[in-house]
Amino acid sequence: MTTQHRTLGTTSALTVSALGLGCMGMSEFYGTGDEQTGIDTVHRALDLGVSFLDTADMYGPFTNERLVGKAIAGRRDEVQLATKFGNKRGEDGARLGIDGSPEYVRAACDASLQRLGVDHIDLYYQHRVDKAVPIEETVGAMKELVEAGKVRHLGLSEASAETIRRAHAVHPITALQTEYSLFTRDLEDEILPTIRELGIGLVPYSPLGRGILTGAITSEEQLEANDSRRTAYFPRFQGEALETNLRLVAKVRAIAEEKGCTPGQLALAWVLAQGDDVAPIPGTKRVKYLEENVGTLEVQLTADDLAALDAAVPRDAVAGPRYGDMSSIDA
Repeated sequence: MTTQHRTLGTTSALTVSALGLGCMGMSEFYGTGDEQTGIDTVHRALDLGVSFLDTADMYGPFTNERLVGKAIAGRRDEVQLATKFGNKRGEDGARLGIDGSPEYVRAACDASLQRLGVDHIDLYYQHRVDKAVPIEETVGAMKELVEAGKVRHLGLSEASAETIRRAHAVHPITALQTEYSLFTRDLEDEILPTIRELGIGLVPYSPLGRGILTGAITSEEQLEANDSRRTAYFPRFQGEALETNLRLVAKVRAIAEEKGCTPGQLALAWVLAQGDDVAPIPGTKRVKYLEENVGTLEVQLTADDLAALDAAVPRDAVAGPRYGDMSSIDA
């Protein structure tokens, strides 16, 4: 497998593998995780040249960073390591709100470094914008982490165009992480033009629409009882919305069959085709699905393919908002 790379950011540039690996599901949210299976998946990713790893302190909470830390021990130099702060949780999993205060930025970074077992983080994101703290104060504290050598590059997640501009004026932002897929394209209106104007890369999370675009999910009952996609937090997986969205997936599957690839590979190839400044991080906890995702790098989409996908999944055809509660999204 030929390793492909993408460069995120221009002023503060970070070169990463074109396809990253989202590690969240190894610990929480999408059913039961298994640490060794997760570690095996990370090792296989590195062997395949997938070196851009994404975690966050809140995943687990805290256990995902420890898992990733174990997985990269002895291989740190191969990895572009990204983690996040801002979504506060207790050891018991309780959600304690969003915190962008300078004190918390510093404390969260030190705690992440310890759990990961590393001396620096390559890309450190504010996971969600704290609307009670000026973004200039939060990014000012993040800038100090860069100056201290604890962090190499800065990122934001789910930030509005205005917030991105204000943050970038304090310190160059290397990447914006936000949801982007055939099923979620609202960032194309204002956010994508803004980050391209400023020279900021895009790291799409959930590029497979939380798994629905793989074609593997055909009913809510398929998901484990403790899978968060079975809750009202993810309306696109509920009732009539799910039925509507599965009809769209069927259209993607038909195009994929013509291309000789899987629906998931086609959906990922679409994201990769959106620009050389785009590095998606499909998440998985299993080697099998990782290897399928990596196969996407062999899929070449023509202008006709892209037009067919646009026609198959019109932006306004997807049923349900991406979250049941959008209050934490900076708008």
